[in-house]
Amino acid sequence: MKKNILSLVLLSLLIAPVLVLAQEPPATVDLPGTLDNIVNWVFGILVVFAALMLVWAGFTFVTAGGDATKVSGAREKVLYALIGIIVAFASRGLVALVQTLVQ
Repeated sequence: MKKNILSLVLLSLLIAPVLVLAQEPPATVDLPGTLDNIVNWVFGILVVFAALMLVWAGFTFVTAGGDATKVSGAREKVLYALIGIIVAFASRGLVALVQTLVQ
């Protein structure tokens, strides 16, 4: 049984390059489109991360129990999350501005 599995794995490793060569090459590389995709992904990740930080700060506010250090830490988290959202939107606007200036 182990010989059969090993032979199938080795056979698939021999066939894999042929399958890769069967794909069509991309027609052209669209640099502005690729950069736009990267910016969209980074923007989405930043917004999700900032939203999670806001939730974590809210949880810290609720569970602080009147402890001044925890409350101030939660306020800092809210501030940093809001700054992160502002930076994310500003970077998106900057990319749109540069694209309109370049075209």
